[in-house]
Parts: sequence; C-alpha cells; structure tokens
Amino acid sequence: MNYKFWQRKKDATKKKKSKTREWVDAIVFAVVAATIIRVFFIEAYTIPSGSMERSLLIGDFLFVSKVNYGARIPMTPVAFPFAHHTMPLTTSTKAYWDGVQWKYHRLPGLSKIKRNDVVVFNFPEGDTVAVENQAESYYALERSLGRQQVRSTFTIVDRPVDKRENFIKRCIGIPGDVISMSNGIANVNGKNEPLKNTGMMPYRIEFKTMEFNYAALDEFNLNLGSSPAVAANTYIVDASPEIAEKLKTLDFVKSVALSPDAPGAVPGGVFPNDPNRVWNRDNFGPIKIPSKGWTVKIDSVTMPLYYRAIRTYEGNKVEQKAGVWYINDKVATTYTFKMDYYWMMGDNRHNSADSRYWGFVPEDHIVGKALFVWMSWDSTASFLHKIRWSRLFMGIH
Repeated sequence: MNYKFWQRKKDATKKKKSKTREWVDAIVFAVVAATIIRVFFIEAYTIPSGSMERSLLIGDFLFVSKVNYGARIPMTPVAFPFAHHTMPLTTSTKAYWDGVQWKYHRLPGLSKIKRNDVVVFNFPEGDTVAVENQAESYYALERSLGRQQVRSTFTIVDRPVDKRENFIKRCIGIPGDVISMSNGIANVNGKNEPLKNTGMMPYRIEFKTMEFNYAALDEFNLNLGSSPAVAANTYIVDASPEIAEKLKTLDFVKSVALSPDAPGAVPGGVFPNDPNRVWNRDNFGPIKIPSKGWTVKIDSVTMPLYYRAIRTYEGNKVEQKAGVWYINDKVATTYTFKMDYYWMMGDNRHNSADSRYWGFVPEDHIVGKALFVWMSWDSTASFLHKIRWSRLFMGIH
C-alpha cells in the first residue's frame, strides 16, 4: 500500500493549460501589474486646459510620480481598472464602488512638496454644485443660503476624494506659509514670487501700425486674430514676462504693459467669499496656510478662512449659535489642524481656476509630482506639425 498517496507521482504528466487559460492568465497578470505601477509608482496624465500655459500646453501628455511625495493608499479600493471615476465610453456610470472606504494613509516619499513644484491633486471642492451653466462654488452658496437649503435645492456631485477630478497647478505656498497677492504678484512670507518665464498674464500691446508682417509674431503664438481690438491698434493677449520683453524690441510695437482688466477671466468671487474682505484675483491676503499641529484662534476673522478645512476636510461638525462657534457640539475658541495644506495656482494666472477661488488643498488630495512630458499633440496644427517635437521628454519645472 502507498502510504504517501497525497504526493504526486514523479512520472505523472502535468496537465497542459489551454490557449484560452494562458491568455486569461496573461491578461490578469498584466492588469494587476499595470494597476500596481499606476497606483504606487507612476501614472500618465494629459493636459486638457490652458491654465498652466506656457509651462504645460493643451495636448501635453505627462508622467506623474507617486513615489516623490509617497504613494497614497487607495481610499476607494474597489474600482474598475484604468478608469478614474466613470466607466469608459460613458458619462455618468460610476467606475468604482463607494461601499468600501479606507482612511487616508500615505507611504513614505522621497521628499515633501516644495514651493514651485508642479503638483497633480484631486479637486478639493468635490461637492461642487452641478447645475447647468453654473460654476459657483458650493462653499459660496452654502455661506449665502445655508447647507440644508443648498442640498435640497441643487444636485450635488459628491465623489470620494480619490475619485474627484484631477487638477495640475504649481504649489505657491506650503504649510505654515503666509501668502498674499498685490497687483498680480504673489508674495510668500514677505518675499515677492514673480511668475516663471513660462507663466502667462494678460498684456496690453499697442502697435505703431497694423501694416507689418504678421509672421514676425509667429514665434510668440499670441493668437492676435482671435483677440478683439480694445482700442486703435491695441490688443490684449496672454504672454509671459519673457515674451513681453521681446515684443518691446520690435520696431512696430509702441508699448507693452500688464493689463489689469483682462477679458476671459475666471468668473465668481475669490476665496473665502467673505463680504468683509474686499479681495480679487490679483489682490488678496495675507492668508496663513494651515499646517498639521498648528492651532488657530476661532473668531469672526479666522473662521471664513478656515471653516471649510475644519468642517469638510477634517470631518468636524461646525456650527455658529448666537455668535458662538461650536465644533462637534462643544464651544470652540481654538482649533488644531490634523493635516497639512497647500496653496496651488496656475501659471496662466488670469485663466486659471485655483486656490484663489476654492482655497487650500489638503494633503490627502495630493496625487503626485509632475515629472516630464512624454508626448505633446497640437490638435490645431497641420498633419505634419501635430507633434510638438521640441517638447518630447521635456522635464517639468
């Protein structure tokens, strides 16, 4: 009798996998491996808008590192592979199941976020009001109408943090910084932080005459034809400081100056939508960016700035009764923050929805650091010039 019947005989023939089984195994392995790389190491993104021009252009395809700041453990672990928040070829079918939600955790990273890093993050105002032709922030409506009134009147898009839209901006302020802006120039901790040479602002260009060779402007990509004249021989166009200096040297250009009243600006009030603060997109602050462990005094001056962070991002119940603030049903005179926060702004300053409109970006919304452009596609160019060859494998700074 064979007492080792549970052992396979050495000469037993191994059952060969069918072709179908081999293909299934290969596909499963590829999906799992690609998902691990995408979640914990590196992910591809594309630039859909001009808010970072000309640092990043519409049609740039870039890689974003999850390793630099530490990969974020998925907060919504049950999701369709390679989809973000909606299923492919659909506009509303969810690509995830929010029945399981994990708390925010992040693996150790190579470095912390630094000022002027180009960062990808989830849109912080996830519960944006979804109303046709309305872009007003939920926060602004809540302050004017009240939370219950807003939620009973409007349709709310309220996705999990890691399934909200991905945004890419430049980090202007890190935790603990004091940020302000005067005449379009950002100031951090008392020091002016001018735009990078790639950053765009509206400039008013006055020509001596319109009888010149327009090809001389081709290198600047000013789109003069799509910019209506605001006065005789005068146009307002988006340009970088470097381009503005070059334009001044042209013999047919009379003057070039920053334009304070540019068309096409992002509509709506600026953060924190406080009637007691007469702020706008070019002049605001000072604002102190919260850092983990920092304790702020609770009063009528500070609460408009930090109300959303305390309630929405850090999950507290916040109420005001008879002029007294309550946090989690207890009288509150101070609050200590649990997370770090950041101030993000687009390089195309007058055509960027950023922290000036919706405030701080919490650390649990950070996705990763933009590394380099691997492909750049100009959909408006002719067939032979659609690929922007000079931008291929260009580092992002």
